[in-house]
This record gives sequence, C-alpha cells and structure tokens, in this order.
Amino acid sequence: MIDGLMAQCTVTDLERAEDWYARLLGRGPDARPMAGLLEWHLGDAYGLQVWRESERAGQSSVVLTETALDEAAAHASHVGIDHDGPRPGVGPGSCSWSIPTATGW
Repeated sequence: MIDGLMAQCTVTDLERAEDWYARLLGRGPDARPMAGLLEWHLGDAYGLQVWRESERAGQSSVVLTETALDEAAAHASHVGIDHDGPRPGVGPGSCSWSIPTATGW
C-alpha cells in the first residue's frame, strides 16, 4: 500500500531553485539526501523534491494545494515571486506561480 508521495521538479541551477522554493515555502529544505537533491517535507507522508538534472530540467509539473489563496498570493508578492493572483479554477480557486525552471534553472 502506498503511504507517501514526493513530487519532483528537475532543474539545472539547484542554488537558484533552492532560493525560489525557500521563499515560496517560507523555509529552507528539510533534507539533502544526496548531492543534487533537496527535499521539503510538507506533511507526514508527502513533500517536494527538487533535483538537479539538466537533461530533464523544465519538464516538470508540480501542483500545490492552498486553502487561503489571498494570503498565499500576498506572501508570494512579499517575497518577490511573480504570479497572476487568485483566479477561478479547480476546486475553490487557483493561483499560478511563475516558476522559471524552463528558462534557465
């Protein structure tokens, strides 16, 4: 039985990606299991991995669910992350972050 999940995002510039995700998530990574891999543990059984893998960089998709979109958008603005603001979407709403993985890191 599956009892956990780690979403994965591949990048070329791990340092820039670490900075961006740390600003978005409000903290640095929880683990560095091996060279080139960062992990944020977002719950008891799920999280996000950011992996340096140049060949696949920019081909990842990660969906994060947020219950307080206005606050999330305000936080993103405060820490310098571009976004299009809360908008109608699947469920109660959505907000798209400008994640530059396909444009250089």
